[in-house]
Amino acid sequence: ETEPLTSKKDVSDCNEGEDCKENGLLVRNPKTALRLVEDGNKVHPSQGEKGEAAQISNGYSGVPSSVPCNGMGELMELEDRETWSKKIDFLLSVIGYAVDLGNVWRFPYICYQNGGGAFLIPYTIMAIFGGIPLFYMELALGQYHRNGCISIWRKICPIFKGIGFAICVIDLYVASYYNTIMAWAFYYLVSSFTAELPWTKCTNAWNTGNCTNYFSKDNVSWSQHSISPAEEFYTRQVLQVHRSNGLDDLGGISWQLTLCLLLIFTIVYFSIWKGVKTSGKVVWVTATFPYIILFILLVRGATLPGAWRGVLYYLKPDWQKLLATEVWVDAAAQIFFSLGPGFGVLLAYASYNKFHNNCYQDALVTSTVNCVTSFVSGFVIFTVLGYMAEMRNEDVSEVAKDTGPSLLFITYAEAIANMPASTFFAIIFFLMLLTLGLDSTFAGLEGVITGVLDEFPHVWSKRRELFVLGLTIICFLGSLATLTFGGAYVVKLFEEYATGPAVLTVVFLEAVAVAWFYGITQFCNDVKEMLGFTPGWYWRVCWVAISPIFLLFVTCSFLSNPPELRLFDYNYPYWTTVVGYCIGTSSVICIPIYMVYRLIITPGTLKERILKSITPETATEIPFGDIRMNAV
Repeated sequence: ETEPLTSKKDVSDCNEGEDCKENGLLVRNPKTALRLVEDGNKVHPSQGEKGEAAQISNGYSGVPSSVPCNGMGELMELEDRETWSKKIDFLLSVIGYAVDLGNVWRFPYICYQNGGGAFLIPYTIMAIFGGIPLFYMELALGQYHRNGCISIWRKICPIFKGIGFAICVIDLYVASYYNTIMAWAFYYLVSSFTAELPWTKCTNAWNTGNCTNYFSKDNVSWSQHSISPAEEFYTRQVLQVHRSNGLDDLGGISWQLTLCLLLIFTIVYFSIWKGVKTSGKVVWVTATFPYIILFILLVRGATLPGAWRGVLYYLKPDWQKLLATEVWVDAAAQIFFSLGPGFGVLLAYASYNKFHNNCYQDALVTSTVNCVTSFVSGFVIFTVLGYMAEMRNEDVSEVAKDTGPSLLFITYAEAIANMPASTFFAIIFFLMLLTLGLDSTFAGLEGVITGVLDEFPHVWSKRRELFVLGLTIICFLGSLATLTFGGAYVVKLFEEYATGPAVLTVVFLEAVAVAWFYGITQFCNDVKEMLGFTPGWYWRVCWVAISPIFLLFVTCSFLSNPPELRLFDYNYPYWTTVVGYCIGTSSVICIPIYMVYRLIITPGTLKERILKSITPETATEIPFGDIRMNAV
């Protein structure tokens, strides 16, 4: 329905839900969105001079360019894009996404492994010049163009649209193994509702002769072959890896873990099925609860005997480590994967912001909260490791040799089991792990959902609930391999190869496309339209040169020295490295495939095809007062 701006509609005729003229000015009802479309007598080409003035951002169809016009322009009604109910919903969602299980187990381990307190120097440098600029860039892109990870490239550089498809594939890979770790936590949570935690004694059906409970009142000595009851509970009862011979013989599916994962996906579905209006409310619990628990565990850990030994080991600086290249690589990788650009989540979440929201401030606040959380989590973990070392009469380095999930499910679980009020602390600890993982899963799937719905609005925009249901079913079925008795080996393989180098490559190309093809000047002008000020030279230099070099540095370091995988007593055979690279490549391959496809379908000579493919083809809708206009 269209109404000319020159309409003589009287003020008294203005009804609810309609727009009217008052004192010679257009008054916009908040329930409608207005947009000025010019045509005919006054040419208004879109970016790239494609002449598609009728194509509206976010996939909504508009009035064709051939609509009669009196030269003054016409006003048309446009459905508003969903926005966050409150600013705090957005902030909590981004914090919940960035602060995940990796903050609790990965940062403390990498910190003490790479020089303790000295590691904070390369970590801070990499955050300032690499992580935070990329974080800010994605928030600004999403908020300005108001599109998901696929369709946004029509407005930036169409030939790079394959990046959006690659991001969706990577997110699906992450969903196929990340939620399995939460299923393990859920299994522990259910097992914690007992008077005596099951991983405190060696008399269970799953225990072996090597099980040694050194916390018992009997004088028990810890030998080289001793295995704690917590480790046997994790490996033989929860994972049951002893029933698998490795990746070439995964064994059957654990029905207990399958039920746990089914319940987790059910929670995820009903949290995100209606969009950010519902997930924005759920994160009030999932994003804040972990901080309450971290504080409780920090206070409890600080009062344990031997806690000071763990803190000293965590922070004692080893300045010689700063001369090693791998320390800087680890710092760059940690800050990158902690903040999480490249998964389409920041683009999706920011696209639901109001146009003039201060995303610059949001980027600084959320990235700072994320880094501080990682640092504080180190104290939570290492006060307990110091306590463990005191009880075993060993050095902290011997106790802290567990990495990854084992640090949480073996070492920390064992320490909790031998504290006073162990059942209470076990319940809140594993609840914390669940909430840390849930909002990261919400975010990862929302990245895919927003990307697909914005790219195919006429198919899915009115069927979001159905699409989300299908997506969660696909993710659940894709997780079945990780629910087998050898599923832990699959999780480790996916964690190292399916996401790491692929995401680094995606964000490198994204940074190059924005800074060099779309243009740093154009991007800074976009930011100025939203925020009222232009990014300074520091941000420009980071986006143009430092951040891409930072990403290239980490990617090349990884590819030149791939990790040698080992889990428990299983050494991964060489062919698993090949499989891992194939999995990682399967997502990145979307980028060159789309580039070739784009050049083939674009008419003209090769030079014309390239020029058209790197020129934005769709105008970005920006607010102009109460009217939405196309940016030219």
